[in-house]
Amino acid sequence: MSGAASENSSAAFCADLVRNHDFENYATTLLAPLRCRRALLALYAFNVEIVRVREQITQPLPGEIRLQWWLDVLVGAGHGGVEGNPVAAELLLAIRDHGLPVERLSRLIEAHQFDLYNDPMPDLAALEQYLFDTSCALFSFASCIVGHQSDKTDHLARHAGLARGIAQVIAMLGFDASRRQSYVPLQLMEQHGSALEQVFAGRDTPPLRAALSGLADEARSHLDAALALLPELPPESRTVYLPLALVRPALKRMAQANVDPFVPQAASRLHILWTLWRASRTTMFRA
Repeated sequence: MSGAASENSSAAFCADLVRNHDFENYATTLLAPLRCRRALLALYAFNVEIVRVREQITQPLPGEIRLQWWLDVLVGAGHGGVEGNPVAAELLLAIRDHGLPVERLSRLIEAHQFDLYNDPMPDLAALEQYLFDTSCALFSFASCIVGHQSDKTDHLARHAGLARGIAQVIAMLGFDASRRQSYVPLQLMEQHGSALEQVFAGRDTPPLRAALSGLADEARSHLDAALALLPELPPESRTVYLPLALVRPALKRMAQANVDPFVPQAASRLHILWTLWRASRTTMFRA
């Protein structure tokens, strides 16, 4: 296979991976500047690979080994077919072409070591640090790719990542509980009288609802802060923040009394595409 054909194959692999496992970010790339799409897909494919490590293992050690492989890739010490891994190849290309910070990419990987174990998230500060190194970092990397990186974008990325990340924690409650994991801060649950074992048993209780409501309030606060900062970016740099358009409706839907918090409320792909396209046409993202 020629070099060009191999590169095209790697890019297509990343696009398929993101489309199948992270459709929200995939839809965002369809509305991003064409010059940025390949690198964005490489970034999101890399994130998919890291997030899915937990789903692919039954014991922590194999997960640690897989995450270490990715850490080695970033520092140039990769082994075991780095050149033959399409996501690694595309990520390294994006790092080269867009100056993505290797040290912070490494912190993203290290943060996901938490996923491999069943330790509960202890408090809100710990959750915010976890999301800062994962969800917030992803927005920051995407901003770097579209070519607008500054202290203001870092501030925006932090609020955007916390808003989206907290909303995802609430949305994933049932899935995480099924494998005896909880990203809802234990301290917050205890403040409202919610027991961890009840969560693992899938029991929808008023104390749990109160804890989730408090967490949702945190997400809304960060969402408002992010949207207030958004107009300070050039219009084409705002496209990577389009997933924020999905956060408020998701929080509202999950807060409804007739919605079981343990049952996923995933939006359809058509709904995601429509919501992001409609948001992309608004003054907030275009002016």
